[in-house]
Amino acid sequence: MSQQATEAQPLLPVELGPGKIKFAPGMKAGRWVFATGVMAQDFKSGMAPDVLAEAAPHAGAPKREKEALRIFENIDAVMKAAGTDRSNLVRTDQYYTTVQAVPPYQQTRRQFLNGRIPPSTSIAQQKLLLPGADMNIQALGIIPQPGFEVVHHQHEALAGRPTSGYSPALSVGDYIFIPGITSLAIGDEERRNGVAAKALMTEGTQWAGQPIKLETEFIIKDRMVQSLALAGAGLDDVVHAQVYLTDPKDYSAFNETWIRHFSKSPPTLDIIPCIPHGLAPYDGQIEINVLALKTSGATKRRAIDAGVPTAFRNQPQAMKAGDLLFMSGLMAFDGHGLAASAASDPRQPFFASSAEAQAEFIIGNIAKLCEAAGTSLANVVRVLQFHTDLAEFYPVYKVWERHLGGRPVPFSAVEVQAPLPVPGATVLIEAWAYAP
Repeated sequence: MSQQATEAQPLLPVELGPGKIKFAPGMKAGRWVFATGVMAQDFKSGMAPDVLAEAAPHAGAPKREKEALRIFENIDAVMKAAGTDRSNLVRTDQYYTTVQAVPPYQQTRRQFLNGRIPPSTSIAQQKLLLPGADMNIQALGIIPQPGFEVVHHQHEALAGRPTSGYSPALSVGDYIFIPGITSLAIGDEERRNGVAAKALMTEGTQWAGQPIKLETEFIIKDRMVQSLALAGAGLDDVVHAQVYLTDPKDYSAFNETWIRHFSKSPPTLDIIPCIPHGLAPYDGQIEINVLALKTSGATKRRAIDAGVPTAFRNQPQAMKAGDLLFMSGLMAFDGHGLAASAASDPRQPFFASSAEAQAEFIIGNIAKLCEAAGTSLANVVRVLQFHTDLAEFYPVYKVWERHLGGRPVPFSAVEVQAPLPVPGATVLIEAWAYAP
């Protein structure tokens, strides 16, 4: 296999800060293209001045429409640099600082993508890396080849709302992408404040079940199973999942329900807090997106064990599926709690950086998982960092810089509500790698 085929290649790398941060807006890895942490920035001064238009903010198009357009232009540049185009996007993930940013973003996306919108996840979070930014986007695309081409699967009952317009499932080769699924009522389903009544306790009752378990059960059985079937897969074929919870108290209760459906072949899993009322249904408490393989496909999955402790019961460390390696969301967890090396000494709190120590622990474990899967840290193609305080971003980046020898990092960083699942942890990282 050629050098180009076995190594991930940074696309359009830039230095931010100035020169303090080496950032890869895109990564090309074989037939895959990743655009991560894309904001409406000019890569020189932060947010593009023409987007903010601080001297005359209402003289042109609304700020958030300009912001979304600049983001898609930046994604377009990554796709073109890889030798492909926007029609070959297969997934997008959106983080916003306010739900009010969603409609202008979706309007711009519909226009830019000409209605061919891939599965999508939209989550409101606390803060982004750039002042003035309301959107941070991750996009995944492909370089098509025979047998590896984008197929949008449509189903009237599962389709996204006209305002969002995404496909309920998309496949490319043996891979299946499912959008973020919530308990939002669709069609003529009975509902309460936008949430399907079937996902809620009986109205007026106080102990007719645990709300998060009811909602999770509904999403899996009444939504996810049907979307997967649309593209030729079932629950046993899911290889990776992201879960967003509006209430951190629900971490373990969610996982109990999840395990009932995925006890035999659990996918890698990232459980991430988001702000209250940060999902499409105002009273929704959970959103789940998944990536799967076709049941009848030639591509198979393989669990990777590098002895890395994970924070949830039945949570795999990593999963290799074809030429991609998916790692569960990792914290500085040593099997008992926050690793001693990452804890602050209350007697000397300013003599070390807990965030840096947490990152050293996490990135060291990511390197172990990559090695166990036959690849390396240099082939990491997507890094999602969730901080309870974005002031800790820079010391975490410096750990990446040391491990990668200054190679540009394809990162996205957002601030989420505390606490994370491990008491004392302030950094959670989900990483994907190219593993041909």
